[in-house]
Amino acid sequence: MMKLLIVDDEPIEREGMQAILQKSFPEYSFYQAKNGKQAIELADSIRPDLVLMDIMMPGMNGLEAIEKIKETNSSTKFVMVTAFDMFDYARQAIKLGVKDYLLKPSKVTEIVSTVGKVLEECRVEKEAEASSRLANEMWQKTLTLAETDIVTQLLFDHVHEVHIDLLVEMLDTPSTQEKFVAVILLPEEAEHLYVDIKQKVRQTTNAWVGALYGRQLPIIVFRNPDKTFRAQAIAFSKEILSLNKENIGMDWFIGIGQVYGELSEIRQSYQEALIATMDPTLVVKYRFYSEVQAITVETDYQVIRQREQLYFEQLRLGDWESIRLFVLDMIQQHEKKGNALIYTQQRVLELLWIAHRVMNELGIDSEVPVFPLQALEYRQLRLETTRLLDRMQTVYKSYFERMEVDKIQQIKQFIYDNSHKDISLDILAQKVDLSPIYISKMFKEKLGINYIDFLTECRIGKAKKLLNNSERSLKEITFEIGYHDPNYFSKVFKKMCGVSPKEYRKTKLSKKVEF
Repeated sequence: MMKLLIVDDEPIEREGMQAILQKSFPEYSFYQAKNGKQAIELADSIRPDLVLMDIMMPGMNGLEAIEKIKETNSSTKFVMVTAFDMFDYARQAIKLGVKDYLLKPSKVTEIVSTVGKVLEECRVEKEAEASSRLANEMWQKTLTLAETDIVTQLLFDHVHEVHIDLLVEMLDTPSTQEKFVAVILLPEEAEHLYVDIKQKVRQTTNAWVGALYGRQLPIIVFRNPDKTFRAQAIAFSKEILSLNKENIGMDWFIGIGQVYGELSEIRQSYQEALIATMDPTLVVKYRFYSEVQAITVETDYQVIRQREQLYFEQLRLGDWESIRLFVLDMIQQHEKKGNALIYTQQRVLELLWIAHRVMNELGIDSEVPVFPLQALEYRQLRLETTRLLDRMQTVYKSYFERMEVDKIQQIKQFIYDNSHKDISLDILAQKVDLSPIYISKMFKEKLGINYIDFLTECRIGKAKKLLNNSERSLKEITFEIGYHDPNYFSKVFKKMCGVSPKEYRKTKLSKKVEF
């Protein structure tokens, strides 16, 4: 509801003006002030949309009061009311942004007309402000979804260069900047902590926050050139851990991966961060991957990294035969080198824990693999390792056998029907009761593309149909198919179709004419 403040030192003038305006504008609220000082105090409390200000008042005159009110109420509009049609006052009033003036006495129709025009201007501005605020809120939500999708694609999905570039461009973050991954290990059922952690990250550093998968929250942190990597990572970890006011101990832990320059390499930092979380019982509740490497007797870091990356791929693809060969081969290599049995068993346990974490990310609930005893010889270690792998494989296969065969069709239909909306992996997961990671995996295996590619194909397919109608503007089509920016839509369309929407429409319409 809009508010009008009538300022005049004559009570009869105030009452008369209010009676006239209330009759024509009964839906608005009216207030009165008898002098400039009172007007300033009242304006600060009610924040009026329009002030009808008498110019000639004892003490502080109307122009002085307008100037003071505008200091704290920049959007308030003013109509000057005076018994004297004086040029100097009018000139000063214009400088102060006064919208119009009324001479005393004025006809009722003139008062209503003048005030009505200014009120209409107020209404239009309020609607525009509300629309802008809503658009900004929607844009912020879109950016949040884009941020989560970027992290998901980079860490869990095969990246499609077209779409990851466009999403990064939306966030206006230089992807060439060095970066590393921190994985926060949280208590069970820690969903309520997500917002607090995200807010703390925003206050602490420049980073992209991913989705919460089970107990794990991955965060891509951008390097601060003013600090060393170690100093930045430690400061970041301490800020996050400061949220653990209950001091739950083992329930909070942060693993920190190495620094990489390219987005295509960041998945390796994620894997390293996961490995760094393998032992959350440490007194210091964060660990660098480099510290894990420091305790190994192997020296060929590049070989280790390549083997671990291959292991992750096998886990995500569910290639248990390759996983088994990988782990048993590692045991054999350690045995050939004469490494201590207890050390080898520790390394095997780390690999089994990684497999367990990946299964949790896929939504598979399984027991943490633990050796029942310390192996006395390598043959016994191989037997116990095989037994644990068999148990994990059984749980893995049982989970996917229970999945309904029509899940992928449900997802495709949902995306097609709702392609005009902002659809994330989390939304799809809630719709079909699957984990976001498993949905991403299904798309790659069943359709050969990721869900963003399919969503884009749906949108572009609908756009092509709409472009056949020459009466539909590109802006209308942009919003109807689910995009918020015509320029962004044009970029996607050109990368998908090889031509811009305008060129596509021109070609289609020219063919109709020839026909």
